[in-house]
Amino acid sequence: MKTDFEENSWVINYSPDNYYNRKFTITDDSVLSKGDKSITWINTYGLQYMDEFRQMVNGNNLDDFLLRLLLNQKMGNKVIELEDQLFIAARILKTEHDSMESEQMYFVVSKDFVWCIQEKWGDHFDWIRQRIFENKGIIRKKRADYLLFFILETLIANYKEKYEETVLMENALEAIVKQEPTPEFMFEVEQKKAIIQDFKKASHGLRDIIIKLERVEVKGFQTKYFSELREQISGLIMDIDSDIMELESQINLFFSMQGHRLNEVMKTLTIFSVVFIPLTFLAGIYGMNFDNMPELRLANGYFILLGVMLIVVLVTIIIFKRKKWF
Repeated sequence: MKTDFEENSWVINYSPDNYYNRKFTITDDSVLSKGDKSITWINTYGLQYMDEFRQMVNGNNLDDFLLRLLLNQKMGNKVIELEDQLFIAARILKTEHDSMESEQMYFVVSKDFVWCIQEKWGDHFDWIRQRIFENKGIIRKKRADYLLFFILETLIANYKEKYEETVLMENALEAIVKQEPTPEFMFEVEQKKAIIQDFKKASHGLRDIIIKLERVEVKGFQTKYFSELREQISGLIMDIDSDIMELESQINLFFSMQGHRLNEVMKTLTIFSVVFIPLTFLAGIYGMNFDNMPELRLANGYFILLGVMLIVVLVTIIIFKRKKWF
């Protein structure tokens, strides 16, 4: 009867000649270093198995400090050098779903094993496993540092693919100009900014890890692979920064366009007001019920007042035209 830890752990052991892939059995697979030219890759899904983690650490003569590190489930992004081992903590985005949740990942790495511990179930590493099973490329001829390189490269590729799928900046300028400043639209803008910031934070975390990996000095661990990863993640960060600037520019343009539209409306209303204010004034005067108003007894008084009103309107329009107010 397998324990919950064993049900949520897989082990792949491979060499240039062969491989095996099966669910983890703590009594048979607890030895990470086989003492030969093979590489062991263990995937564990879940951070709650501290008793089993302790058994793995003690059974493989790993640094006891690992247990303290594994207890901290909110570590963020760190690279810590231990004796002949490397501990990596990464806070990554789960790109499998639209919710864009984050999870904590840990890597315990030596020259001949990678122990990958994930907070949540699921990953994007099937293509790496397939290369191992089918002996494609040189992965089965390389050590554990090359496997770690592939894993980190997959995380970067997933970030880039999901980012391009989620944050579509193309043709956004035309769409944003036509939008109205409704609460729904502003919520969409803020949501988009939050997604971009999540990608930026996660990408910066990976870049910090990669930069530190370029500088580590662990026996049997080569750092030459990680320069390429630094270029990849730096390119993604540059794209994100560019999109942030573009989005901010579009938002500013959007509000400028809305302000311009509001000014045009206010201008039209002001013109109508200026035209009708003197007419209202004249109509108000002759609408008063005083007995001593000589103009009321004129036979053509009504038509004279209409003529005066027409002249006032024409003079006002001429003044507006000359000042190019419309």
